[in-house]
Amino acid sequence: MRRWWKWAVYIGGMSVFAGSASFTVYCAWKVYMYHQPEEKPAIADRKKAYHFVLVPEELDNDYWRLVEKGAKAAAKEMGVRLEYIGPRQANIEEHVKILEKAAASKVDGIMTQGLTEQQFTPIINRIVEKNIPVITIDTDAPTSRRTAYIGTDNYYAGFIAGRALVEDTGGNANVAIITGSFEASHQQLRVKGFQDAVKHEKGIHIIAIEESDITRVQAAEKAYKILKEHPEVNAFYGTSALDAIGIAKVIEQFHRGRETYVIGFDTLPETIHYLEKGTIEATVVQEPYEMGYRAVKMMVDIIEGNHVPSINNTETRVIRKQDLPLRPARNYEVKHD
Repeated sequence: MRRWWKWAVYIGGMSVFAGSASFTVYCAWKVYMYHQPEEKPAIADRKKAYHFVLVPEELDNDYWRLVEKGAKAAAKEMGVRLEYIGPRQANIEEHVKILEKAAASKVDGIMTQGLTEQQFTPIINRIVEKNIPVITIDTDAPTSRRTAYIGTDNYYAGFIAGRALVEDTGGNANVAIITGSFEASHQQLRVKGFQDAVKHEKGIHIIAIEESDITRVQAAEKAYKILKEHPEVNAFYGTSALDAIGIAKVIEQFHRGRETYVIGFDTLPETIHYLEKGTIEATVVQEPYEMGYRAVKMMVDIIEGNHVPSINNTETRVIRKQDLPLRPARNYEVKHD
């Protein structure tokens, strides 16, 4: 009987000890886990430290506001800090200075245009030497050390604009080209692509090429000048977002809407307005929102050591009145305060 009682006491004591030990281990484990950072928050915190700068050609240009809109959406999603800074009006020297300041502030990544080889390749290379990756948007600097380009294939965009003009005019037109800049490589490519698309058409004649300095006013002034000096012109091609808008204003002033064909670039609200009226017959559609959105995501991938293709072309196509309205609207609509 005593032996049974001793065994009962022994077993009971062991059970209490085992329970106490288990409870102690459990509490220690909870305390340990409580102080361990979870993997996802750690990544999020690291991404919040990333500081990117987007430098556009022209700060208040509606096209670049769409790029900004996409970039900010991605930045919010990825938890990174994004600054949008650039010249108020297109100015290469000011653009370069802003890039230099961004690099001096030791940001984690810079996204910008590679407007000219002469001025932008050296500054991009200097930025990369400081271990700051660069992504070019809309306009590439292919001989620089930029990591990646995202945007339109500008030669192809000009080429499809030329083929659209041939198709819509039946291959007979006296054409004037108004381009945003003689120096900017993307504008040059849009002109070259157009010229190559129409050069074998016997009925297509390029009469004049003028520069608008990427402004509505200059585009209108150059269109007026062309019509005064070359009244035989009955078709216009504008290579920047504002060119066709300026051209359309003059066409309406001359009451030549029905007899003059206009093809332009992009889908700013004024462009859509003239497209609906029929003053502009066609426009080349780009995807600025997607450029900004994907650029930020690519920059995060670059910093984190993931592979990013060096060339990333966004969709480009020609649209006409019958293709309206455009979807998704985020690519084409800018809301003004």
